[in-house]
Amino acid sequence: MEQKRPLVWLSAASDAENTRQPSLPGWHLTVISSRHAPVLPMPDYLGKPVGVCFLADQDPAALETIRGWLEMLPETSWLAVVRRRQLNDAAVCRLIRDYCQDYHTLPLDHQRLINSLGHMWGMHSLSTHLTGPELLSYQDYVLDGPSPAIRQARSLLRRFAATHEPVIVYGENGTGKEAAARFIHEHSPRHHGPLVVINCAALPESLTQSELFGHERGAFTHALKSRKGRIEAANGGSLVLLGADELGLMQQSAILRFLEEGTIEPVGSNHAVQVDVRVIATCNTQLDQKVTQGSFRSDVFYRLGNLTVTLPPLRERLEDLPYLARRALGASEGEHYRLGNATLLAMAAHSWPGNLRELQNRLRQAVLLARQLNIQPEDLGLPPATLPTHIDQFSLEAYRARADQEAIATSLALTHHNISAAARLLNISRVSFYRLLEKHQLQPPSNHGLPKKRDHGDLS
Repeated sequence: MEQKRPLVWLSAASDAENTRQPSLPGWHLTVISSRHAPVLPMPDYLGKPVGVCFLADQDPAALETIRGWLEMLPETSWLAVVRRRQLNDAAVCRLIRDYCQDYHTLPLDHQRLINSLGHMWGMHSLSTHLTGPELLSYQDYVLDGPSPAIRQARSLLRRFAATHEPVIVYGENGTGKEAAARFIHEHSPRHHGPLVVINCAALPESLTQSELFGHERGAFTHALKSRKGRIEAANGGSLVLLGADELGLMQQSAILRFLEEGTIEPVGSNHAVQVDVRVIATCNTQLDQKVTQGSFRSDVFYRLGNLTVTLPPLRERLEDLPYLARRALGASEGEHYRLGNATLLAMAAHSWPGNLRELQNRLRQAVLLARQLNIQPEDLGLPPATLPTHIDQFSLEAYRARADQEAIATSLALTHHNISAAARLLNISRVSFYRLLEKHQLQPPSNHGLPKKRDHGDLS
């Protein structure tokens, strides 16, 4: 008997409304109600390769909930189902453009739907075959995961991709900045054009103009023929400046005219060449700080920094660990390896200074060293987590305490440390605000004394 292929059916329909879930021979449907916002954990829904997203007759609020589901299920290739009149709705069209590979209009042609799903399944299988154990790296899944931190980053990248503006991607080493740059290109109107990547840290200052702008025959010794530069090679597509914060001041001056006017002048040439290139820069350090320090030109910064996104480090998206580990193990010939609770606790307690690159390396090491299918903390080179510390750190009370502290810090910053204004911003009384400060052992702003006791409560 032929095994049915898994299919996610995302719809706001209730269980009784079966007319919106057609019979699809050869497919096993996992039905998700988009009436409710996605909530972690959801392991049963992650990793399904193909899905149908039912958008017909959805109001704007429902579309935002559906967008949340689509962000939460990043692996799935989606096919949207809409009414023809909805194709005039900009919000619906943006959602289809950002997340779906195809769309059908009602009434459904079942045979056409089955053919489209079969095509999407085939493309997924082809992609999976190409990204086998030898090819797949953390760059292929670094932007995936259900955590709010990476979902917000993905959402920004999608929105920025739809424009033609330059983008700066910030992040620590190993957070996937190059993958984010490729994501922007692949989801942009320029995705059919070339993608040229330049490692700025490895670009010699003396060869900057020749490498970037090209040269004419005879421009210098050994220039036996003319050569197109990297910028011109990216014409009609995207140019990625990896480690743009590593560019020297002379190199920054060299690219200023290109950033301002979109023109380059090959070495040894007397005429300018017009190019149409979208620039995506990645940086480890904030460029505005380097401008303040005098190590980065402000005019170059303002031409690169129209749009910025910061990728979260792994320690700020710990809820993604099980999902990311499963992806990495699947790519390391470890389809049968498992991570027990003790191992996940040890991973959650680790600070991950190397981020996703470190995670990949530790899991590859574990596959080689593990003596059983259940990977242990020592296989990853991690000490076992002590349960009391972990329980304190990951208890509901601990999460509430961190949320309180963040709310206090944010409200004080927004109100210039005015206690009364901060309390109003949080919709609580001044007394309650001071109680929160005392509970979390935080010092009140120095320009405010403790509140006086009142006989009938605080009326502010």
